[in-house]
Amino acid sequence: MKTQIVWKVGGQQGEGIESTGEIFSVGLNRLGYFLYGYRHFSSRIKGGHTNNKICVCTEEVNAVSSNVDILVAFDQETIDVNHYELTEEGLIIADAKFGPEKPESLKATLYSVPFTDIASAHGTSLMKNMVAIGATCAVMNLEVDVFTSVVREIFGRKGEEMVQKNMKVMQEGYTYMRESLGDENSSFILPKPDGIRRMFMIGNDAIAIGALAAGVRLMPAYPITPASDIMEYLIKKLPKVGGTVIQTEDEIAAVTMAIGANYAGVRSMTASAGPGLSLMMEAIGLAGMTETPLVVVDTQRGGPSTGLPTKQEQSDLMQMVYGTHGDIPKVVLAPSTAEEAFYDTVEAFNIAEEYQCPVILLSDLQLSLSKQTVAPFDPDRVQIRRGKLIDTVGEQEDKSTYFKRFLLTEDGVSLRVLPGTKNGIHHVTGLEHDEEGRPNETAVNRKKQMEKRMRKLDRLADTFPNPIAVHAPHEEPDLLLMGFNSTRGAIEEAMEQLEQESVKVNHVHVRLIHPFPADQLRPYIESANKVLVVENNATGQLAHLIKMNVGQVDKIHSQLKFDGDPFYAEHIYEGSKELLEHEHLNI
Repeated sequence: MKTQIVWKVGGQQGEGIESTGEIFSVGLNRLGYFLYGYRHFSSRIKGGHTNNKICVCTEEVNAVSSNVDILVAFDQETIDVNHYELTEEGLIIADAKFGPEKPESLKATLYSVPFTDIASAHGTSLMKNMVAIGATCAVMNLEVDVFTSVVREIFGRKGEEMVQKNMKVMQEGYTYMRESLGDENSSFILPKPDGIRRMFMIGNDAIAIGALAAGVRLMPAYPITPASDIMEYLIKKLPKVGGTVIQTEDEIAAVTMAIGANYAGVRSMTASAGPGLSLMMEAIGLAGMTETPLVVVDTQRGGPSTGLPTKQEQSDLMQMVYGTHGDIPKVVLAPSTAEEAFYDTVEAFNIAEEYQCPVILLSDLQLSLSKQTVAPFDPDRVQIRRGKLIDTVGEQEDKSTYFKRFLLTEDGVSLRVLPGTKNGIHHVTGLEHDEEGRPNETAVNRKKQMEKRMRKLDRLADTFPNPIAVHAPHEEPDLLLMGFNSTRGAIEEAMEQLEQESVKVNHVHVRLIHPFPADQLRPYIESANKVLVVENNATGQLAHLIKMNVGQVDKIHSQLKFDGDPFYAEHIYEGSKELLEHEHLNI
């Protein structure tokens, strides 16, 4: 028996490819299998090739696979585009309607199944995806009843008759495929799972749930791929706790509305992607100057400009650290799993209020949209910390003075009051200001206030929980692999392959991007013979940050990928071998 099967379904956008993958994966998740799914889709509403690849495993899986065992094809393009991923013993299950053909050199077996004809015989060709799932069940030795609860949830509102029709065509797909296989024993059968129910979600859902746990009550946002799912999730959930989502006219309105809400004491956030963050930069600077808490989620995608809006990239790193004009205290967090995305979202709001500054939660398309098995979140780990927010202010002796909202303090953080607090009146401006908030452009005041603001982050890298994720079994490794965001799973798999060949490998994943955890990273970099930084961009942005903050320039090398596809473990394995065997990386 195998411990992992990789299943992929493909066709034209708009013909149910996403729902096919959703029904298949949710059913297997409920059995207790571990899953990791990655969707490839075009930046259009309908038409264009799309596919959904799902790794089904009996143990934890955190990366997309480069291989495919079972390819379900609704058109010839799916075979033409994806056949090179099939293993030699792989299967293609294709709709007979389009007359499927496979390349002559392909060793995988093609089965032609009448998806459309079976579905049409029961009333509508739209059910062809259920026929395909039934055929898959036959190959994987699964009973179609596994999917009954999922089908009932999706189609139950259309009546019991529709539920039964979908189950019927699924059974017919199973029977047809079983007969096609004949006496041949399928090699795509997994051991029975443990039966434990686990969550199954995309990273954006984890961020949205983290926002709810953190006490968010307002989300102004403008829809943009791949961040919109956060907004869509909270549209359903925030009203249940007295909150609301507002779709603004643009990203500038969204971020300024979030700043206003936070100033008024309501935990608020917004979320966008690279183009939207570019529009927000001036307002993020306003939050820094006025010392107003702010949380912004950036789900990175392919750029520049409109770029590759539905493809993977990690090229916003420098923009998030240095994008604003002028110097402000700013925090950039980079979770690498859906679980971290939940807890880091909660922590982002705590940091924003404790340090009274903007916090950017940095994700990427793969992390945000890949659907994955997630352990239940622990509510006991959720803490709400509001920093130096006070509700009582003593009366000033001098009635002509305001509350010193921007009082010079040793840690750079001043007492904060909400509008309407008695004796708390103060001025707020984007101009440089004195302790009461009044505009003041003198050189002496400017120096004091700037130094005060910048002192805020002096201790953060030391106090932030797990600024780096470390897997370091060796004191003096041949190679140190490094990355951020969604590359973590592929790096870990590549590390296992290298260890099997007796290569001593450590892995450090950067989770706090700014302020950069140089002191925490330095020992691991210094002890390694070579360092390979894996990232989805063209310029090696994380590698540059490491060199700027840690040094060790000669031993740091980059493996870059910016074609819109994520890293596979094989890419990193090959890059690691190339670097270990030669002085420099040439691939």
